Amino acid sequence: MKIIIHPRHAELASDFSSIAEEKLLSMNRFSVTIDRIEVEVLHEANPRQGKHSHKVVITSHGSGPLLRAEAVSFNDVAAFDDAIKSIELQIRKIHEREKSHDRHTLRTMKVDVKE
Repeated sequence: MKIIIHPRHAELASDFSSIAEEKLLSMNRFSVTIDRIEVEVLHEANPRQGKHSHKVVITSHGSGPLLRAEAVSFNDVAAFDDAIKSIELQIRKIHEREKSHDRHTLRTMKVDVKE
């Protein structure tokens, strides 16, 4: 998975890229193929938008499903955390849909008896 971070009118925190890569690479535990993820960080210069001054948009591209999430918060890391929660819910939903839910129990399983 390739991770691309685009800061738009914003200066990122020093540890933002390492936090973003760590959390996005943890999404590999689901069996959903994602080739590339773009993280766009926008900063609102208006001082009246204090609590909503940082916006993060996460978009996936590639052969897998299209995933997109937006979040707004008081700093870029908090907004990224909110957006990654939304992406994780979308990936979990796709993963559960693809999973086989055959309800085989011990009572209904056929047993081969060799004599």
